[in-house]
Amino acid sequence: MLWQPLEDLPSNWQDLASSELPPLVTVWNEQADRLRQSGEFQTFNEKLRREIAIETGIIERLYTIDRGITRLLIEQGINEALIPHGATDRPVKQVVSLIKDQEAAIEGLFDFVGGQRTLSNSYIKQLHQLLTQSQDSTEALDPLTGKIFRVSLIKGDWKRQPNNPLRADGSVHEYCPPEQVASEMDRLIVLHHQHRDQKVPPEIESAWLHHRFTQIHPFQDGNGRVARCLASLVFIQASWFPLVLTRDDRAVYIAALEGADQGNLSSLINLFAKSQKQAFLRSLGLSEQVLSERRRTDFMISSIAEKLKQNQSASIQEKCRKVENFSSSLFDIASGRLQDIADEIKLSVQNFISDAEVFTIAASVGDRSYYHRYQVVETAKQLGYFANTRNYHSWIQLVINVQTSTTLLLSFHVFGHEYRGLLVCTACAYHRDDSEEGERNISDIQSLTDSPFQFSYADEEDNLIERFKQWLENVILTGLDYWNKSI
Repeated sequence: MLWQPLEDLPSNWQDLASSELPPLVTVWNEQADRLRQSGEFQTFNEKLRREIAIETGIIERLYTIDRGITRLLIEQGINEALIPHGATDRPVKQVVSLIKDQEAAIEGLFDFVGGQRTLSNSYIKQLHQLLTQSQDSTEALDPLTGKIFRVSLIKGDWKRQPNNPLRADGSVHEYCPPEQVASEMDRLIVLHHQHRDQKVPPEIESAWLHHRFTQIHPFQDGNGRVARCLASLVFIQASWFPLVLTRDDRAVYIAALEGADQGNLSSLINLFAKSQKQAFLRSLGLSEQVLSERRRTDFMISSIAEKLKQNQSASIQEKCRKVENFSSSLFDIASGRLQDIADEIKLSVQNFISDAEVFTIAASVGDRSYYHRYQVVETAKQLGYFANTRNYHSWIQLVINVQTSTTLLLSFHVFGHEYRGLLVCTACAYHRDDSEEGERNISDIQSLTDSPFQFSYADEEDNLIERFKQWLENVILTGLDYWNKSI
């Protein structure tokens, strides 16, 4: 792909904003003071930064680390003593140095925002210097021979030679020529400041800044790490979370960047918005505050202040009633749609399977709402949150007894330990098998989505319903595929 000068935001950027994030951010902001008093929240932030520091190097293939060791490092800290021989493909000391540099860069973003500084080329160079502090060389391509060789890395300054990658198909992807880097970076900074004045939503601005920076590719190496830090900076300035992308996101991430190269920024925006949504949900799902004795007075005072504030606005009960009304509407939509699917399946198999049983069962809040807790909890574990069915729970089943017994289960319940007006809907599928004792055992529980469908009192109903319908159709398709594989 030939190099093209930097482009501003797409003309339809207002239409690309996430509809899920604003209500979720509203809920989080109203609970932010309470959450920040939690010792668990501080620990959560520390782990989040470690995860980013480790995974950003894995995405760039600077090193590999086993998943189990990655989890250990996130939990206990970056320590080479925790990395056994064979858990990484590079010398352990070198890997730990790289990770610590990346962790320091992320910490520096918070200091940068706290100091109310504005983005500049000098800061971007400082960021690159810090990220590459323990990296002395990089790969270069000899254009005459086509061979790869190692060269010394220029740290904290713009590239002096082209760094265009060779694609697998033999084509060359051209980045900004070295002689135009300074002017293009100046333009990038100017446009970024204009976007802040225009109040461009964080998920759009972070994706735009990240992609346009990678198009320029101003450094000899380390551009991806710097780009993700710049995206995180936009989020941190908005009082959101730094960008979390892992090795599991790599393929989708690269595809989104390639789509942006073709002029379509929406996939990258959606990926970044999804990352933020997961971070907000993870933080809201923290358990009850675990506070040291010396902080209990401060916590009590802040709790009283929050209570007084809540008394002046809508009460928690009112917020819960509003979100439960939303849940009832979504419950009715899902019940009707699953019944339609049941009717379609029965009609399609009735001529050749006489004993087919396909039906739906539903229970709103009240009788039988405590059913299926095991399946709901197992699904929540797969998605990484605590499912609270105590305060609110309704569910719908689509049961398909055709050769095998397959069940699709939708569950509406509270996200996290405390109920403050945030509900989720999850979907799972599983098999029921007859045991020798005549009982029916549940097996192979699988979530049908990669994250729960969240909604709150801050949602707009029309937008929420449209969002839910799209989510539900994807659930149904994935659920039918699960059934198909069992036949």
